[in-house]
Amino acid sequence: MLKNYFAYLPSEQGSVVNEWEQCLEQVVQNLSPGCKLLKINVFADLPGFSSLLEFRSKIRKSIIDSFGDQCPAFNITINPPEKPWKVSVEAVSVKSGSIEVSYKFFKSIPYIIINSPSVKELWAGGVSSFLYPDDTKKSAEEAFNLMVDLLAEEKMSLNDLVRQWNYIGDILNVQEGVQNYQIFNEVRNEYYHRCRNIPGYPAATAIGMKHGGVILDFCSLKSEGIVKTIPVNNPDQVNAYEYDQQVLKGIEGTGKMMKHPPQFERALLLTSVNSSILYISGTASILGQETIGHNDIKAQTIVTLKNINKLTDKERISQITGYGKLSSFDYISLRVYVKNQKDFPVVRSICKEYFPTVPTSFIEADICRDDLLVEIEAELLIKDK
Repeated sequence: MLKNYFAYLPSEQGSVVNEWEQCLEQVVQNLSPGCKLLKINVFADLPGFSSLLEFRSKIRKSIIDSFGDQCPAFNITINPPEKPWKVSVEAVSVKSGSIEVSYKFFKSIPYIIINSPSVKELWAGGVSSFLYPDDTKKSAEEAFNLMVDLLAEEKMSLNDLVRQWNYIGDILNVQEGVQNYQIFNEVRNEYYHRCRNIPGYPAATAIGMKHGGVILDFCSLKSEGIVKTIPVNNPDQVNAYEYDQQVLKGIEGTGKMMKHPPQFERALLLTSVNSSILYISGTASILGQETIGHNDIKAQTIVTLKNINKLTDKERISQITGYGKLSSFDYISLRVYVKNQKDFPVVRSICKEYFPTVPTSFIEADICRDDLLVEIEAELLIKDK
């Protein structure tokens, strides 16, 4: 299944709602005949959680008004784009052809089912109760409960997860010795331990939002042996799920070690006959398990891209897939998280040098360590000769 990715910015400055409407118009205009819209991600500069809920309600209405009974999955977070813009938008579409695309709702959450011969794929976004913006644990538990129940509705489970995006409010904030990111990791560990019984993990990204709570986006896939999922590691990095205790932020001074590491693969390869998809997890300037390039945005961006190059090494991927010589090895999307607005020009310049034609979103976000300044994720389409 060939997906098409698009990254949009408004054509002129306006209010948040006005800039969203400009981007939505571009989404509608660029949807090619015979293509189905799967997902919309909206990143906005808003003053706080209550404004997010209000904006989300308006976006929901405008998406439903625009697409009717073919409402795509969507998510909205407070993650500003590069100034002066207030909104940036991503859209994902797929050419229907021989596949069947179904549009559904679960407890007001829109999601997409894609059926092709012997393969079922589910895309969901904005999975959250939005009830506990000041309680990361409760918010994470509610989000995971919704994800588990939604998957069960489609006779799927957490075993079928292949890609997960974890948006964590105030991700670096520490209260009473506990960091919000570590709280999230404990909840993730609990649900994976209880609801997964297969080795390995999905590809994933965890980044901060400028409001409280936890929101999940995910893609799950079930096949009758047609698609194989294979973890791809980076020989220059420790697997995240093998991090030592000293790099994790747990409960201090209590005698209790509440420090489960992040559970995700550096990359996950979905391989089938003649083609594969490679999901690159959120990748940062880490070698071994240590941050490289403290306070140096250029150095961190370059190390991050070198880490991605390791994960996308053609010879390794060719050996894993068994394809032999590959006919194409194409990046189809890139998302770049930048901690500080002042660093956008440097990061954008370097990324555009490496990936001049790849649809790319640049958004402001805290990364999972306070000394990390940039994080990059990607998706690649790989074809046999």
